[in-house]
Amino acid sequence: MEKRKVAFLTLGCKVNQYETNGMIQSFQNNGYDICEFDSSADIYVINTCTVTNMSDRKSRQMLRQAKKNNKESIVVAVGCYVQVAKDEIEKIPEIDLVLGTNEKTNIVKYVEEYINEKEKLDKIDDVMQNKEYGDFGSVTYTEKTRAVIKVQDGCDRFCSYCIIPYARGRVRSRNPESVIKEIKEIALKGIKEVVITGIHVASYGKDFKEEYRLIDLLEEINKMDGIERIRLGSIEPLLITEEFINRLTKLDKICHHFHLSLQSGCTETLKRMNRRYTIKEFEEIVQRLRKNYNDVILTTDIIVGFPDESEAEFEETYNFLEKIKFYKMHVFKYSPRRGTKAEAMKNQIQGDVKEIRSKRLLELSDKNENEYLDTYIGKKVEVLFEEKDGDFYKGHTANYIMVKMKSEENFDNEIKEVEIIGKEDLTLIAK
Repeated sequence: MEKRKVAFLTLGCKVNQYETNGMIQSFQNNGYDICEFDSSADIYVINTCTVTNMSDRKSRQMLRQAKKNNKESIVVAVGCYVQVAKDEIEKIPEIDLVLGTNEKTNIVKYVEEYINEKEKLDKIDDVMQNKEYGDFGSVTYTEKTRAVIKVQDGCDRFCSYCIIPYARGRVRSRNPESVIKEIKEIALKGIKEVVITGIHVASYGKDFKEEYRLIDLLEEINKMDGIERIRLGSIEPLLITEEFINRLTKLDKICHHFHLSLQSGCTETLKRMNRRYTIKEFEEIVQRLRKNYNDVILTTDIIVGFPDESEAEFEETYNFLEKIKFYKMHVFKYSPRRGTKAEAMKNQIQGDVKEIRSKRLLELSDKNENEYLDTYIGKKVEVLFEEKDGDFYKGHTANYIMVKMKSEENFDNEIKEVEIIGKEDLTLIAK
């Protein structure tokens, strides 16, 4: 009997990408073949995202597209959008099987149940009641030469603009033994860099009975042979306490690049967002990092046009960002999410105002990035080379600056010290 073919499409974050790889490996272990999404498959799995209205729209679009690829196929909708928009999902006739965020680890079982019963299945549990981390076991999800490791799921913060706690549930942390086992297997494959990610990584371990937090896990990973770089994904600023930084600075494999999700440079706006820190506290965290790492690079996320953000509040944000000088800023125009507190707030900001504010911050981000890159010309840096692009090898420094160098040698997955001689389109040129 010919093997059934399964195709995947992933929308959204690194956590979704990681989980898709877990589902792929589950199908492969059960005798299925994996094929490209735009080919004719027997089963299409769309791992959906709901972080913005655009994500919702894209999720609906791709769920409908799958059936066009093969009208006889089984279309499986899984993930965050599915979890929070059951009423909208029910209006898409192309879908055969609906799985929420808790059900991904059992996807093969549910698909085979559908194949046997030929009846539309809907498996969406109350994610808020789930207290167990859904562990795929060891998953290899690599981005070029770095592996992404999911260590945690869920979020307890309930920022007023964010739907994710309702899509992902409460904090659940992965057993440290499972994390270490996966990283050991990755190291044996010759992968030198790991990225530690999750929905709210700073909360790792808070649900354990025994005292064990993110810094304890990082200390264990730092001891592992074969791994040369440990990169943290997006982190909550309040994680960076004096105790945390004192222990972190002792770990020689930690990359000096931190993505701190600020969201606004105005304390009043942060209050409405339920972000739980002030800009003064945030600035102290930045100073703490810069004091301990002289080559640290800080990046951030900013939301413009949050409800009731006045011109004065935006100017306060702009001035704060000008002062902090992030290396790079990811700027998002506020998008109301159904079911969040911010959706019901008065004084929703017009789209043209959001556009103007976004443009100003993006220009500031480009200016900061250009000025920072100029300081590297003439310096020597270590680069982990990731891919060949024409005559050049491209890679990143430990603090996540893109570098390219012309070379006829094979530098793939090699860490080399190089000298920076110039800059081109926000990429450093080395020799």
